[in-house]
Amino acid sequence: MDLAIKDIRRHVGKFVATIAGVAMLLAIVLVMNGIYQGNIADGVWLIEHTATDLWVVERGRGGPFNESSRMPLDSHKSVAATPGVAKASPLVIYAAQRELGGRSQQFTVIGYDVFGGLGGPGRLVRGRTIEAPRYELVADRKLGLEPGDRVSLGTHRYTVVGVTQGAVDSGGNPLLYLSLPDAQQVQFQQDNRALVAARAASLERLQRAGYTPEQASRLLPLLATPSDTINTVLVRLAPGADAAAVAQHIRDWLYFNVYTSAEERALMLEGRLARMSAVLGLFRALLVVVSIVIIALIIYVLTIEKIRSIATLKLIGAPNRVIVRLIMEQSMALTLASFAAAYGLRALIAPGFPRSLSFLAEETTITFAVMLAGGVVASGMAIWHALRTPPQLALGG
Repeated sequence: MDLAIKDIRRHVGKFVATIAGVAMLLAIVLVMNGIYQGNIADGVWLIEHTATDLWVVERGRGGPFNESSRMPLDSHKSVAATPGVAKASPLVIYAAQRELGGRSQQFTVIGYDVFGGLGGPGRLVRGRTIEAPRYELVADRKLGLEPGDRVSLGTHRYTVVGVTQGAVDSGGNPLLYLSLPDAQQVQFQQDNRALVAARAASLERLQRAGYTPEQASRLLPLLATPSDTINTVLVRLAPGADAAAVAQHIRDWLYFNVYTSAEERALMLEGRLARMSAVLGLFRALLVVVSIVIIALIIYVLTIEKIRSIATLKLIGAPNRVIVRLIMEQSMALTLASFAAAYGLRALIAPGFPRSLSFLAEETTITFAVMLAGGVVASGMAIWHALRTPPQLALGG
């Protein structure tokens, strides 16, 4: 007779409720694993899915992701003339908050050379890439846009021609792709009334400095903010070119900072993502410890509840292996059933989760092994207490 199964059948409601409670806790642990890995995956997605060998940014900057970088528009021409460079393309990257799809949304704009340039959209699931020089865009599906939709950005309307999936920035916000001139216009374009007010203020400052109205009008364009800057230049190397040598040449002769994709990834992991990864990692470790402690307490309480029955078994001469098997089987049944239910809950939660979740098989296996080890340790504590129980307890002693 299997005493563990018999005991579970006698208290099936309590056992199922316990499994449900532990499963919810373990589901949080599994989801936290996904959040931790998803935070890293989102942070480096754009770096890993941009087909470039080198990132050229402003001198002394750790851009274009961890720090802003501004370069003249024609910088890519100088970079393209560097020995060992097969192609150099300008790129604009900046965060925006606009009304899209009937609600205010945050996203990152990517402006690229749509005529053969690097940095275009990947993971297209519907539609096509941008083919016209102006007023077309590709958006990630998180923005809720479909091919054929028309949206307003600034004073112009743009037609959605393609939709991507999973294209996000380091914060998990969706990407929106525009042609380079469109992206620059959206970034620097001001409201007409704001322009009139700024122009009047600039004229007033020039006149106070002693210039006549005619002279002030001629000097006014010199005070305007330049709108033809870019954030980075993407470089594809020629076959057989030495990346380190090309990068050093650009640093020495063009006075720009140059990073490989691996270095950009390291900058992101050690910079913007470092603190968040540390926080998530700490919470993940705490959840694992708390889960093991709770499982241990539950197994211990279940053992204490039937301590008289265990004393009775000892009184009638049952060997210790029967008691050990009873506790161990219940502990393993609770741990395994809870983890299986937690795995199912994770599958239900993941599709509707607001952030990207990334699950690694080896990480899930390690979590399962740790929980299983926790169940064994909990069983050991309960077994130790049960084996020390005197048989006379069954008689009320």
